[in-house]
Amino acid sequence: MTTARHIVALLQSHVAGDEDRFLSVATQLAAHEARQGHGKLAQQLQGLIDTAREKPEAAERRSSGAVPLARPKGELSSLLAARYSDLRLSSMVLPTELHGRLARVLTEQRQQLRLRARGLAPRRKLLLVGPPGSGKTMTAAALAGELKLPLFTVVYDGLIGKLMGETASRLRLIFEAIAAQRGVYFFDEFDAIGAQRAGTNDVGEIRRVLSSFLQFLENDDSASVIVAATNHPELLDKALFRRFDDVITYGMPSPEVTRGIAEAHLATFKLGNLDWSPILEMASGLSQAEIARAADEAAKVAVLADSEAISTEMLVAALRERKAAAL
Repeated sequence: MTTARHIVALLQSHVAGDEDRFLSVATQLAAHEARQGHGKLAQQLQGLIDTAREKPEAAERRSSGAVPLARPKGELSSLLAARYSDLRLSSMVLPTELHGRLARVLTEQRQQLRLRARGLAPRRKLLLVGPPGSGKTMTAAALAGELKLPLFTVVYDGLIGKLMGETASRLRLIFEAIAAQRGVYFFDEFDAIGAQRAGTNDVGEIRRVLSSFLQFLENDDSASVIVAATNHPELLDKALFRRFDDVITYGMPSPEVTRGIAEAHLATFKLGNLDWSPILEMASGLSQAEIARAADEAAKVAVLADSEAISTEMLVAALRERKAAAL
């Protein structure tokens, strides 16, 4: 976005009374000035933006969630689901390496003006790869919560059209929104549009959609964070991996992560008498999401039994039930 377009967007958001949009455009303007080598001006702009965000009345409006003007309008309303997230990275139980990689993304986003002043770009295009329930969707929400940005989830029912060129046209609308409104944009089940162009079931329209996405992603230089997630990386076109700043892999939980998830979900109960050996054995093969659900089920049993403690039997039984349901 050029400086002239930034100014127009600033005035439009001011007239509309859309404070979040105003601050988002101002942030983009600061980043633009940093890319132009105007580091002092960029820092001055960012300082004013930070001051505006910290005003009590502004914080109250954001915490209330009543920011309807930030929501997609018109055709975009059927393509993007918008919400604000209160989730934080500290709420997730992650392996040390994975936590470190996500923390690095957050650090680069928070210090992006310093990076851009030196001609460097922060990580902002992420591909998350891993089995269902491993925390990919939760990661997108945590990034949005940490950065205090709206989370926009792509709605494939509205995106995938039946007519030739319809899906690519809608993708263009989404990327225009990415440039216009800073946020975390989440493409879940990304293989729906990122499948290999040489696949056996390939059709011309799929090739066109993928080619359009590759072009839009490569040309995007907005301030938004783009997160794509897939359970099937083997289905993705190889050209996609080069377009992302980071490819982050999620796996099944280790015993340490399993215990951490259970303890986090049962933090209000007494856990001192738990025998973790049979619990971890029963949890083997379950995803992070399934373990969390099992812990919640054990908590319900304890509450209904009027017990302040979780027993080994309660948790093993809940895990066994989740394992049977997953078969």
